[in-house]
Amino acid sequence: MYNAAKYIQTVDPAAHSPWEVILTYAGFHALGWYRISHWLYQHNLHLLAAIVANFGKFFTKVEIHPGAQIGHHVFIDHGYGTVIGETAVIGDYVTILHGVTLGSRRPSSNPGEPRHPQIGNHVFIGAHAQLLGNVHVGDHAKVGAAAVVLNDVPPYRTVVGNPGHLI
Repeated sequence: MYNAAKYIQTVDPAAHSPWEVILTYAGFHALGWYRISHWLYQHNLHLLAAIVANFGKFFTKVEIHPGAQIGHHVFIDHGYGTVIGETAVIGDYVTILHGVTLGSRRPSSNPGEPRHPQIGNHVFIGAHAQLLGNVHVGDHAKVGAAAVVLNDVPPYRTVVGNPGHLI
């Protein structure tokens, strides 16, 4: 936990110490609630996982489904209004700003098929970006603020706009 806070301090110039991150960052707290609910979800305690996730949403205003898969050193900055769906996968060293949605476009016809975005490593997602459906965002890609992403984003590329287009 302390190492994750130290990492956040390196990427957020407003963070003055790891203790400031641990004690005051809602995105950091949301990921803590998520880790507990995800563990419960993995052990088929779905109702308890949902209750813990709901407490996390209440206290942090960040909604993360317990079934999502989130890597290490993920930084949710000013997370208010962020939503991460059940089959979303987020890699390591990802930065997500406030109001981001990793959502689905429609129910899947195949129960095991992902309905939510798959995010690579070292990705930056700007404020209020909406990534919808089973889209893949490659490693080191960037998603601009308020972009609506409905198609895959190749590695090392940037997508902006509504609808999202590569630049």
